[in-house]
Amino acid sequence: MARNKDQGARRAQLGEAAARALLNRGLEGLRLRDVAEEAGVTSAAVLYYYEDLDALMYETFQQAMERFCREREAAAERHADARERLAGCIASGVASGPQDRLPRLLFEYWPRTLRDPKAAALDSVLTERQIGVYQGILVLGEAQGHFTLTDPARLVAANFVAMEDGYQMDVLAGRRSPREVITALHSYARAATGYLPDAP
Repeated sequence: MARNKDQGARRAQLGEAAARALLNRGLEGLRLRDVAEEAGVTSAAVLYYYEDLDALMYETFQQAMERFCREREAAAERHADARERLAGCIASGVASGPQDRLPRLLFEYWPRTLRDPKAAALDSVLTERQIGVYQGILVLGEAQGHFTLTDPARLVAANFVAMEDGYQMDVLAGRRSPREVITALHSYARAATGYLPDAP
């Protein structure tokens, strides 16, 4: 049992080192040696726990995705009123700036999904979970009498996620502020639901 705990702690340490190395170097320039140096171990020590660098980065992306989704789901579930849930969901999905670590991790890894079916499948899970959060809020808002949807709930939810992804790049690149993006998403919310999240 202690051995499993130690191995779990070592894998967590390597995952954190992989995240730091990814943010510092980007995925395309990343080498196994970079992760090993971040962790203070040898490359051979990394390979004791992971088949190769790709396996380590996949697990790092998976863990970042899980954290992002859990935080977003918790932000929505904090409120009973769908209007407050919508505002919370929008705010929780926008990066705080270029150095916001969790969104940056996800976007640094994203190009891998264009060539790697396993990574693409994981990215699809990320997208579907976010669509699911929005869809649940929209359905609840209709039931509570707050929203009048212009399109099916799933389509509106998917549009929210697609807009966020596009705007997120602008925030991470420093081209837009988080407030600008939230304002744009609120504008779409009003058009799609008849409700403005900023309204009292």
